[in-house]
Amino acid sequence: MLSRIAESLFWIGRYIERSDGTARILDVHLQLLLEDPWIDEDTACRSLLGVMGSNPPADLEVVRRQDVLARLAVDRGNPSSIAYALTAARENARRAREIVSTELWETLNTTSARMPRRLQTEKVHEFFQWVRERAALAVGIVDSSTSRDEAWQFFTLGRSIERADMTARMLATRSLTEASGPSWTTILRSCGAYEAYLRTYRGMPSARNAAEFLLLDRLFPRSIVYSVSRAEDCMSAIDPRADRVGHSNTVLRALGQIRNDLEYRPISEILHELPEHMDAVQKVTREASEAIRQRFFPTQAEPSWIGEIS
Repeated sequence: MLSRIAESLFWIGRYIERSDGTARILDVHLQLLLEDPWIDEDTACRSLLGVMGSNPPADLEVVRRQDVLARLAVDRGNPSSIAYALTAARENARRAREIVSTELWETLNTTSARMPRRLQTEKVHEFFQWVRERAALAVGIVDSSTSRDEAWQFFTLGRSIERADMTARMLATRSLTEASGPSWTTILRSCGAYEAYLRTYRGMPSARNAAEFLLLDRLFPRSIVYSVSRAEDCMSAIDPRADRVGHSNTVLRALGQIRNDLEYRPISEILHELPEHMDAVQKVTREASEAIRQRFFPTQAEPSWIGEIS
């Protein structure tokens, strides 16, 4: 496969997943700001922007929820925003038009064209729901109409790496405002994991069980371990190597190290230093993405997606 096509498919998967994950995180935290009058809005908004890798404008003395929406939802020039992700997914599909199906192209093209330039406060929740539905439609089209060849592997590799990153950001927001942060029930609901969690643990969410489910569950598709394992499977299918000693594939080495670190570390220890561990997951996704770029499409610069959990 041409490196140009492979790169486009990889980033279509990442950008679709990024738009979905960003919509989920914003929906949870903006709803929390509306419901809890005791939260310091400026601190919460600045922390959320930091987690999403987007610094507020320097001239703003106080950051409000409207500023967060403008920055992370509809700002077409901000790589962390939903609008940027949807537009970039469409542009990558245009670059790979000869291999992207007509249904996927029409879905991404329509989604980008209908992306609003400003949001009305009372319709924010409907907007986030629309973004999630459009992302699910695009992923469903790929999964139901694409052969499990290299094209699908690159698309799924991008989605899996981005999903691990977005789930790490979602978990990191748990300690944004200390005691006023989102509850574990809220985080599970935002990940679409609440019913699956109840079927697994048969009880109300506790910190230990909810974190364990979203971090380590090998059967739930939004857990970090599941996403990392899926990325490893895709990488092995794209670049099969049978090393006699160790791993010469730098992508597999990075992904395997973070998966083993999470799986073999006590959950209580992870919970105690949750932002630090989620920062480590984000660092690995960046390293894996850079290794993929150097190995398969070295002539292109990686799009900017920078932000450390503080």
